[in-house]
This record gives sequence, C-alpha cells and structure tokens, in this order.
Amino acid sequence: MTKKKKKIPLRLCIGCQEKKPKKELVRIVKTPENEIKLDSSGKMNGRGVYLCKDEACFDEAFKKNKFQKSFQKEIKNHDREEIKKYFFEILQ
Repeated sequence: MTKKKKKIPLRLCIGCQEKKPKKELVRIVKTPENEIKLDSSGKMNGRGVYLCKDEACFDEAFKKNKFQKSFQKEIKNHDREEIKKYFFEILQ
C-alpha cells in the first residue's frame, strides 16, 4: 500500500503576491462586526487575507492599499497601528 500525500493548502500573500503554505502566513480578518483583527488561530469568521511573516510584505500591502481593496473598507490609522503591533509581536 502506498500512503497518500497530505495536501498542503496554499494561500496568496497580499504583499508579495506569492503562493505559500498557509501555516507560513499570518491571517488578518474583517469580522462580521466590521472590525479588523489578527487571526492567530486561522479559523475566525469573516473575510481573511494572508501576509508573509516579513516586514517588507506588510509595508507593501499598506503602501498599495491591498487591505482596503480586499476588505472593501477604509482602514483607519487606529486599526493600522493595532494590526502593526500584533503583526510585529508575531515576528519576534
């Protein structure tokens, strides 16, 4: 008997536009309550986008308004700073 290879889910980083395994990326979610949050579990309800665990991808996504386009919502400075804070905690 041969073993089946387990399929590894790939996701697109909105910063660098590269497909990578889901576990290597950070998920950011717009919840049904219209809040922007970092999803450490990867299972939160809402619209999610993925980013590499890289500062350059994070900066690129904000520079080109990728979050606003994906979430169809204006990202306020407060949300941006909160996401940035949690994102850089993960990188540590």
